[in-house]
Amino acid sequence: MTAESDITRERIAATEAVIRPYVRRTPLLSADLADFGLPAAPIVFKLEMLQHSGSFKARGAFANLLLRKAPAAGVVAASGGNHGVAVAYAAQRLGVSATIFLPDITSPAKVERIKGYDANLVVAGSRYADALAASEAHLAKTGAMAVHAYDQAETLLGQGSVGLELEQDAPGIDTLLVAVGGGGLIGGIAAWYAGRGRIVAVEPELSPTLHAAFAAGSPVDAPAGGIAADSLAPRRVGELMFPIVRTYVEKVVLVSDDAIRQAQAALWSILRIVVEPGAAAAFAALLSGHYCPAPGERVAVLLCGANTTAVNFGG
Repeated sequence: MTAESDITRERIAATEAVIRPYVRRTPLLSADLADFGLPAAPIVFKLEMLQHSGSFKARGAFANLLLRKAPAAGVVAASGGNHGVAVAYAAQRLGVSATIFLPDITSPAKVERIKGYDANLVVAGSRYADALAASEAHLAKTGAMAVHAYDQAETLLGQGSVGLELEQDAPGIDTLLVAVGGGGLIGGIAAWYAGRGRIVAVEPELSPTLHAAFAAGSPVDAPAGGIAADSLAPRRVGELMFPIVRTYVEKVVLVSDDAIRQAQAALWSILRIVVEPGAAAAFAALLSGHYCPAPGERVAVLLCGANTTAVNFGG
């Protein structure tokens, strides 16, 4: 039976080697917090929004399709958007049929990308949990292979390759800020670092899934709303990631929707980087002062996705 003990540095490294021909090694951008009107401190951005399909999710999608054998019925995924885009992209690249279930809150940009990858698209309900339930009913009828957005070992192993790259390319960082939805990304990264650096989770105040799980001692249902609901509001975090994150993630920081919007605007104004709200959440923790680096602390921020419609952030 799959357990969190299966998500190891060795398996992440082996998975990275398998998916390497299909994913980009995304670059880093060095800046200073003084550029954003904050006390001077170096910062490194991991530009994972430049990944194929527009987010880190491509890593987990390819891990699933390359490490597991898809049946003739193809693969099925439920998603707030980015996971669906990634599975559709990976399936198209590998010649596998894909059916993607989305809630009606999914960003139009993500819907259009899924359609562009020739996947079968089904809109079901108003939240990720509704799309997941509909996808499970479809699976029971068709015998297709489920590719879970965050609660699947291969998904975590693929997302953990972000940590592998970051440690190799920026070995001197002290702290990494990561936005959290279902927890596949932070779970994989935490398993890679395994205590060799400080990892801070960031969530919207209106979808505090990991915050609620930490308070309860296990994954529990939490509110699922806000500006980043199509990427950071799964109702509850995954079972596989939780023991890893409880062990290796230092704390959870909550940020407001206004802080997320301000972070989006600042990244565009200062760096000319466009990210979606879920990806701006991690930087919002710094910009809003909810996470303040200590003197000399070297901080990295993961910018995890850019599947958004063009927005005039100003400046």
